[in-house]
Amino acid sequence: MVVGKTDSGCWDEALKTYEARLKHYVTFETEVIPDAVKGKNVSELQQKTREGAHVLKAIKAGDCCILLDEKGTEYTSAQFAAYIGKKLHAAPRRLVFVAGGPYGFSPDVYDAVPERIALSKMTFSHQMIRPLFAEQLYRAMTILRNEPYHHE
Repeated sequence: MVVGKTDSGCWDEALKTYEARLKHYVTFETEVIPDAVKGKNVSELQQKTREGAHVLKAIKAGDCCILLDEKGTEYTSAQFAAYIGKKLHAAPRRLVFVAGGPYGFSPDVYDAVPERIALSKMTFSHQMIRPLFAEQLYRAMTILRNEPYHHE
């Protein structure tokens, strides 16, 4: 689940590449949550709160939801693969990873979804993180199946 559309075709194309690869392993789709209407009189907190309400509405009962957040737990690719393996064996209705908008998540989203992972200590744009995460998820699937994509 991602907040807002991308405004650059290169990120969409990269995401589509990994979406196609992932479909050989798991059901994978990107659900786009509309970003909040921006304006002169809308604060960052108001924008995050509006986007957060849309995110929380899209989460369904039984979902295992994880935020992609720079303050989350960091993993190596092998550790992330093990993490994904455990999550998939727990058999949630849906395993949902959420990438927030340009200002991150609202306090309500943080309260509702306590689990967080970080792809890096560095900050990436909310558009760039989509294909980066999809590639890491694909890499995790190949690690779990002992396929020759990942090299230690």
